[in-house]
Amino acid sequence: MLTHIQKLYKFIALILLLILSSIVALPAIADVCRNYHGQRICIVSINRSAKNYWEYRASVTVDGVKRPLEVYNCRQKLRVQQDGTIVPFAPKDPGELICSFFRNT
Repeated sequence: MLTHIQKLYKFIALILLLILSSIVALPAIADVCRNYHGQRICIVSINRSAKNYWEYRASVTVDGVKRPLEVYNCRQKLRVQQDGTIVPFAPKDPGELICSFFRNT
């Protein structure tokens, strides 16, 4: 038979375990994926520009093929590739999907 002190220790240990398990949370790793005009587009990472709120640095996958990080300019509807090449959005471009998340740009 457990003494009152042993029961108290078990109770405190259980409470501490519950508190610690709720504090230590694993980061959520989830891509935002959409079926967009027959393509499966996933936004792997996205960051909004602090200086130009209409620009986003984003890395996407299109039908499972990863594209390198590019700057999407939602105001002028173009993207800047890593080598500095400026490419206007094509019809059904992933840039349209990225910009659609933030309509007031």
